[in-house]
Amino acid sequence: MSSHPALILFLALFGLYSPVAALASYLPIVRPFGDAQVTRLSLGLALNVAVFVLAAIWVGEPLLKLLGISTAALTATGGIALAYASIPLMRGKAGAVEELEKQQREELEEQRHAVSGSGPGPVSNPVPDPVPVTGSGQSVLFTPVTFPLTVGGTTFAFGVAASAEASGLQDKVLLSVAAIAFAIVTGLTLYMAGHVERRISLQGAMILDRVAGILLTAIAVILLANGFTDLVVARLNR
Repeated sequence: MSSHPALILFLALFGLYSPVAALASYLPIVRPFGDAQVTRLSLGLALNVAVFVLAAIWVGEPLLKLLGISTAALTATGGIALAYASIPLMRGKAGAVEELEKQQREELEEQRHAVSGSGPGPVSNPVPDPVPVTGSGQSVLFTPVTFPLTVGGTTFAFGVAASAEASGLQDKVLLSVAAIAFAIVTGLTLYMAGHVERRISLQGAMILDRVAGILLTAIAVILLANGFTDLVVARLNR
């Protein structure tokens, strides 16, 4: 049982995903959202991951051949998407740094209006504007939360390889159970990130943003290097 393809697939996906590292990468993304929105994001992520890995298991190999897409291309694309999201964090142009700067600009704007406005004078306790976050986070659910922070070309390749090792329908069903279990792990990790973020001060979040940006950019470089290297090797072997 210890060498069953389903268990091997789950452990491989779990090790590739690394929940502790993934939780840190989710922190700057979930910051603008409330508890209900993070919960919906977590459920959406678990569903997306389950569909992604199940598709790799059941139709991955013929689908890639039909579309003419290689896992190397998927990996390189994931690196590009991750770099697009992580470089602003590393440079302090997004996340908590941007939020702090926005708060400072809003305070200066309120003071300017209070000085130049007409009437008896500024209101002593103005009602603050609502947090400018609408929707349920669907704009970040697919990119970058699902792809490439959670799954990517390597994840898809693991599913295809495990499916190739399956000896029959029963093994594929067990692989599907492993895929669903992995999807639950990713959803729980994102949910925990939302609760961890609530307990971090803005200054601490700024530091974590920079650290997460550096780590995520490094991961993006690795994905790009691996993806483009595999593409070149595949081209040379033709």
